[in-house]
Formats: sequence, structure tokens, C-alpha cells
Amino acid sequence: MALYALGDLHLSFQADKPMDAFGKVWKHHERKIEKYVNRIVRPEDTLVLTGDHSWGRKLSECREDLDFIERLPGRKILLRGNHDMFWDAKKTRRLNEEYDGRLFFLQNNFAAYQDYALVGTKGYTFEGPFYLDFQGRIFGWDEEREEQAKKLVAREMERLQESFHQAEEAGYRKFVMFLHYPPTNVLEGTSPFTRIAEEYGVEAVVYSHCHGEQRFGDSIRGTYRGIRYFLVSGDYLNFHPEQILA
Repeated sequence: MALYALGDLHLSFQADKPMDAFGKVWKHHERKIEKYVNRIVRPEDTLVLTGDHSWGRKLSECREDLDFIERLPGRKILLRGNHDMFWDAKKTRRLNEEYDGRLFFLQNNFAAYQDYALVGTKGYTFEGPFYLDFQGRIFGWDEEREEQAKKLVAREMERLQESFHQAEEAGYRKFVMFLHYPPTNVLEGTSPFTRIAEEYGVEAVVYSHCHGEQRFGDSIRGTYRGIRYFLVSGDYLNFHPEQILA
């Protein structure tokens, strides 16, 4: 039994949104997902998919994408991404009822893996715009957009706190934390998300959203202040699921 994670599947079986324009790694990427997940993940394993599952804007436009995910091996846990228009926070319970026993949607709740609670939320990271000098160094940013980002971070922190609270109420004291957005932006060494991870002593923080060579280093990777940070964006991993726990 093992815990794996992979993000940003960006499936479009019902939407006209080919990913080939974003680089060679995305060519026939759905075939890679199917091939590598089936090669790595076993039926008894758990696979957490960290958002941006489908380009469909309504649930009716995502059915084939979710069916594809359902056919992948293991227990599948889905986190919200910024492109998952079919799913807002109010629909989580309805989705879990409809897909009961097939897929689990992680939002304002938690899932169990052995003696760990898997907690998470979409998160949010201020991504600019940043203003650069002639040497490419950041000397300022859009402060109005930063203020809006702070409001979104506060909302997502409330949802994450609820996830931790429910897990603690159920008796869990070991945690793995999942986000769609990275836990910090390019200017930050810490954030509300890294601080709550340290407060609860999480084993690992797992995130995605960062695409392309220039963006893979936008946030924390590796061990930082005693916590393991994993970037699991599909193109970063070439669609090979990352093992988080044995």
C-alpha cells in the first residue's frame, strides 16, 4: 500500500482544449497518464489528484474526464484546481454522494490513509503582476491585486482549518497537506500555508499548478523546516505519479 500524488491532468475528452500548444510533454498526455498510472499505482494504493482535472465548465462536460479518472487504479481523491469550473465548494457534498465509492472530493473534509489524515484545499498564491528592472529583478508589484489575493488566501485558510479540525475531531494527529496552488509565491519564504503546516507538524505538503521549466522553481521543493514539499504538476513529473508515503 502506498500514497501517490499527481496534478494538472487537464483532460478534455468533451471539451475542445488540446494541450499540445503548451509543449511536447503535453502531446497525447492522456495516454501518458493512463500508461504511467497503471504502471505505478496498484489497486490497493491511494492516488491524490491535486486539481485541474478537466477543461469542462459544467459537470455534464466533465463526465468522460471523470470516468477516465475513475478507471485509473487505486482509490482516487480529487482536490479542486483553479480551472475546475464544474466544482465549487457548495457542490462538494453532492459530488461525494454521486460518486460515492468511486471518487472522493477533498474540500472542507478529510480522507484517511493508514494513520494519517489527508487534508487540503485549493489554496491561493499571489502571482503578480510583478514589475522587473532591466536585469530581470523584481522591484514592485500590483498592490491592488495583492490585496485581492490576501482575501482569497484568507478564505482558503478557513477551508483548510476546517479540514484539519475535522481530522483532529476524528482523532488523527498525523497529516499530509494538499494544495493546488503552491504554498508560497516567488517572493515568499513563508506564508499562511507553510505556517499552518508547521503548526500541525504535517509530514508533507503536496502541490501543483506550476507549469514549464521557468515556473517549476516558483515555490518550495524538498525538505524545508522539517517538512517535505512535493511539486506534482503533471508536466514536471512527465505524468509519473509521485510517491508521498509508503
